[in-house]
Amino acid sequence: MKFSIDRAALLRSLAHVQSVVERRNTIPILSNVLLKAEDGVLTLSATDMDMEINESVAATVSAPGATTAPAHTLHDIVRKFPDGSQVEIALNAEGTQMNVRAGRSDFKLSCLPTADFPEITTTELPFGFSIPASELRALIDRTKFAMSTEETRYYLNGIYVHAADNDGVAVLRAVATDGHRLARFEMPLPESAGDMPGVIIPRKAVGELRKLIDEAADSIQISLSENKVRFSFDHVVLTSKLIDGTFPDYQRVIPQGNDKIVEVDPKVFTGAIDRVSTISDGKSRALKITLHGKQMILSASSPEAGSATEEMEVNGDSDIEIGFNAKYLLDITSQIEGEGCRLTLADAASPTIIQDNSDPSALYVLMPLRV
Repeated sequence: MKFSIDRAALLRSLAHVQSVVERRNTIPILSNVLLKAEDGVLTLSATDMDMEINESVAATVSAPGATTAPAHTLHDIVRKFPDGSQVEIALNAEGTQMNVRAGRSDFKLSCLPTADFPEITTTELPFGFSIPASELRALIDRTKFAMSTEETRYYLNGIYVHAADNDGVAVLRAVATDGHRLARFEMPLPESAGDMPGVIIPRKAVGELRKLIDEAADSIQISLSENKVRFSFDHVVLTSKLIDGTFPDYQRVIPQGNDKIVEVDPKVFTGAIDRVSTISDGKSRALKITLHGKQMILSASSPEAGSATEEMEVNGDSDIEIGFNAKYLLDITSQIEGEGCRLTLADAASPTIIQDNSDPSALYVLMPLRV
């Protein structure tokens, strides 16, 4: 195997695939990236056995072939080469060592046989549809912050995506919750998605996908089965196992009887929360909101740091005192891009619904704190 490639193109592809590779591996081959060069194309693959990424990039191939090399080491080497340089990569006759050159720099990396490299993409994925890249970005951004990180409730460690019905309208719905807050996002159901099973996309796959689609082209092709999902776009294919578990009935968490409605300017609200919560301490990051007619008072206190209050004008006519985790509240308000944010409350012990006035596609539920 022998090829040359522009440093910027190789670095971009290596950055994508190496982030799937775990830093510590008990199985040596899982620390490596698979390189295949043929017909003017270099294909890079990496896997952690739960997820696999393949990316193709143009290269000048003088001798086709394949090998595997340490992913993080190769990425670091290419990252440190000068901008604009041409990278030349060649495999020795025995297939045990790869030569990486650019300018006057010359590296020799140990290789492992390609036969040892595992594949997880062989099974058939019977359900498929495409989704605009902008919609997929919104779906992830509006829900990912609410994913759980607790290993005991593993079925909450991802985003639940399924076809649903909203007042007679077919929608593709994404839901994430960690038991303290819930995020729900809807978009029109794509063609051919009506029969798809409800799937839980794992947290790591969500994170990798979001990075990859930052500069993605117009649409993403999604293929899935009961236990795997594949995202294909541009020259990238990301395949992941799904979480094998049952997502809880999230509809029961969304309160129906909240009758106190308050509207605030989301930017002013977010700024006030951020300032006042500087004082709040501990894991709970407790913040108290006191509503009295058209006045809202945000307050926080800490035995060590002191106390803070801030007043702001709101549109509403409610009298209520309620506490929230300031970080959780900020995670939600920072998603609201419109001019108005609506809080629908019941009492100090009941969950609150938060929505963007101008965007009905997203809905957030936040559990209160005792303050």
